Amino acid sequence: MYALRLSARIRVYVIFSVFPMVFASLAWAQSGLELSQVYGGGGNNGAPYSYDFIELYNPTSSPISLNGLSVQYASSSGTSWTNLTTLPNVSVAPGHYFLIQEAEGTTVTNKPLPTPDATGSINLSATAGKVALVNGTTAIASGTGCPSGATILDLVGFGSANCFEGSGPTPAPRDR
Repeated sequence: MYALRLSARIRVYVIFSVFPMVFASLAWAQSGLELSQVYGGGGNNGAPYSYDFIELYNPTSSPISLNGLSVQYASSSGTSWTNLTTLPNVSVAPGHYFLIQEAEGTTVTNKPLPTPDATGSINLSATAGKVALVNGTTAIASGTGCPSGATILDLVGFGSANCFEGSGPTPAPRDR
């Protein structure tokens, strides 16, 4: 009888101590995805590519699913996040990148990106803006200048953006 109670206690201990670690590790892996590059000069005069793009990177040691995620864009001081691309139900392998081709410019043509992993239609500014990687496919609420909370997995402000992670916005994209 004592052995039975002890084994039940062990099972309860395992359930309450191991399962939270599993869920925490899944949440950590999900939030480990990063916005590695944002380019809004696609198709502009002198641009090296015809398309704008957003690139994600998985720096973790586990695959990360993109199911239910989106990338969203707002102008540098804007509060409208209606420009979004819903990501496909695929995983990004550890140490790999995921290229999202966005809007095509009109001045420079026939300069495709390397084969994109997904496509969208966001027309990013070439000089300043904000891009958020969001756990969800609904646009960030209108009137939100700087999104925050658990659904924001990563955020990049560039150029003169009024919202960013870290000590300041990244420099504006530039043609190379």
